[in-house]
Amino acid sequence: MIERRKLLGLGLGVLGAAAIGPMAALAQSRLGISDPISDLLQRQLDLSEDVADEGLPAAARAVAPAAAPVSQVRGAAHAPRWLKLHNIHTQEKLEAVYFDKGEYVPDAVQALDRVLRDYRTGDVYSMHPELFDTLSTLHQKTGSKAHFQVISGYRSPKTNAMLNQRSGQVAKRSLHMDGKAMDIYLEDVALDRLRAAALDLGRGGVGYYPVSNFVHVDVGPVRRWVGS
Repeated sequence: MIERRKLLGLGLGVLGAAAIGPMAALAQSRLGISDPISDLLQRQLDLSEDVADEGLPAAARAVAPAAAPVSQVRGAAHAPRWLKLHNIHTQEKLEAVYFDKGEYVPDAVQALDRVLRDYRTGDVYSMHPELFDTLSTLHQKTGSKAHFQVISGYRSPKTNAMLNQRSGQVAKRSLHMDGKAMDIYLEDVALDRLRAAALDLGRGGVGYYPVSNFVHVDVGPVRRWVGS
C-alpha cells in the first residue's frame, strides 16, 4: 500500500483522480496548439542543457567544486528525504517521503514520476533519483515550507520535437527527455535566492529565467546560464 510506503498525500486538484485519463487525451489533442505554457517554454534557452561544461564560455562555468551527494553527508545516508511537488498544469499535489532507511521508496518514487509526467501526452517516465535529492536539499537550504511549483518535468520526444520546431531554442536532445531536468520555483522563496542555493550545491546545470519566473535544475554536467 502507498500509505505503508510513506506516501503522504496525492491531491488531484479540481479535476479528481478519475480525470487523469481524459486529461491525457485532452493534452494529446492539444499538442501543437499554442498555449501560454508552450509560449513560456519557447523562451527557454534549453540549448544550454546539452552543452558540456568545457564547451561553455569561462564566465558561464561553475567555479565551485561539486558538493558531496546527500548520501555522503554524515548522518544522511539513512535519514528520510521529503519532496513536495505541485504540477501547475494538472493541479496535482504530492507530499512524500521518497527515501527512507537507506533506500528509495518505490511507491513514492512512482507517484513522483506520475506527477512529473508529460502533461501534453500523458507519458510517464522514470525520473533520475538524484534530481529528487537535489530538490530535497534545495528545500532544506532555502527553508521553504511550500511545494515546488513544477513548470516542466519529463518531456516526451513528441513534445520536445514540437517545441524545438516552434522556437528553435529548445534542444533537440533536452535533458528533460531523459528525466534529468526540472523547471521549478517556490512561492515563498525569491527566485534569485533559489538560484543561488542551487548554484551553491555545485551539482548539475542551473538555468536562471527571471522573466519567465523559474529556475532550471538538472543532473547533467556542472554549468550555469541565464535565459529570459
